[in-house]
Amino acid sequence: MKKVITRMWHGRVKKDDALNYKKYVEETGLKNYREVKGNLSAKILLRYEDEICHILTVTEWDSYESIKKFAGKDFRKARYYPEDEKYLLDFEEFVTHYETYIEES
Repeated sequence: MKKVITRMWHGRVKKDDALNYKKYVEETGLKNYREVKGNLSAKILLRYEDEICHILTVTEWDSYESIKKFAGKDFRKARYYPEDEKYLLDFEEFVTHYETYIEES
């Protein structure tokens, strides 16, 4: 079995801003994730709940050291971009990490 580290960030935006914010995250965060050696995947998940949209970025990494290349020494803290203030309803301080085991075929 192969072990990877899954990093998940959660944010909330107004439903009407969701697709614009998704595009912004693709152009900033996801682009930056993919530029870091050791990033294995990056995707965005959206879930609508009444007038709110929950957004998750889910990335997979080969190690915590690779995550630190993106997030810095305190890799558990969320990383934000300048225009996040325009969209996000709140700013969660931390992301979550999971050790993920993948069956290799």
